[in-house]
Amino acid sequence: MEPPDVEAMNFTVAQAAPSYPLCAQWRGGAEGSVFHLAHILLVLGFMGGSGFYGLLHLFTLLTLGFFCATLWAWSDACTTDSFLWSFALFGASLAQVVHVAYRLRSVSFERDFQDLYQTMFHKLGVSRTQFAKIVACCEGDVHSLETNHCFAVEGKTAIDKLSVLLSGRVCVTVNGEFLHHIYPFQFLDSPEWDSLRPAEEGVFQVTLRADNPCRYVAWRRKKLYLLFAKHRYIAKIFALVVRNDIAEKLYSLNDKAFSGSSHRYDLRLPSFCHMPGTELEKADGLLQVPVQGGRTA
Repeated sequence: MEPPDVEAMNFTVAQAAPSYPLCAQWRGGAEGSVFHLAHILLVLGFMGGSGFYGLLHLFTLLTLGFFCATLWAWSDACTTDSFLWSFALFGASLAQVVHVAYRLRSVSFERDFQDLYQTMFHKLGVSRTQFAKIVACCEGDVHSLETNHCFAVEGKTAIDKLSVLLSGRVCVTVNGEFLHHIYPFQFLDSPEWDSLRPAEEGVFQVTLRADNPCRYVAWRRKKLYLLFAKHRYIAKIFALVVRNDIAEKLYSLNDKAFSGSSHRYDLRLPSFCHMPGTELEKADGLLQVPVQGGRTA
């Protein structure tokens, strides 16, 4: 009887070759430029700010970044998972861009409010959605004022709103004396608004009369203060634009405050607005400052 062939009876199964390539060593060179561009776009995307424009910036750059990452993953047959994830994130970011752009476009205003937004609020960083809340507070109403009609009468009209002139020109007088004009996109009653606390009441100390057909928008005090209570940012914006408007009116008054001798009055001195012209001329002599040599300045 022949001895069994041990080598032929060896049933040891050889190890199967791996179905995917193993990374035996680091690659010698860097990845392609598309790979680096994708991550640069992702970094820039996450640097976006808040608000609708910040979201649009964020998702636009994320869309471009994930698109470049998809192209890079497609070029390497061994990165199927990377390709699928990059493509899925690219689709999600693109959908967000379309959604934000649609919402941004859907916030539209009438021509008067669009001009008001571009002139006064857009440069201060107010978003269209925030301005939509401001428009809703006045119910989107635009009021008109005929020529020689009064917006407010001295000592009679109650201070119960805040108004911005959209078109035309308004003359401001006190005791029949001209003070200054109010032009489009200036507040009609900013000094009166700022002079009262929310719970106080008062009347106008000046008369506002339309020199030509005017159009304006007005916010009721109670509604505006309720809006301020809900949105502190809008309250800060209104405080800024109102006080800036008051400062411009004071400078315009100071530039026109001349006596009969061409001397300029300073608004920081006691009020000259209630003096008639004859008393102003008398006060001019009292306000002159003597200097050396017997001269006055």
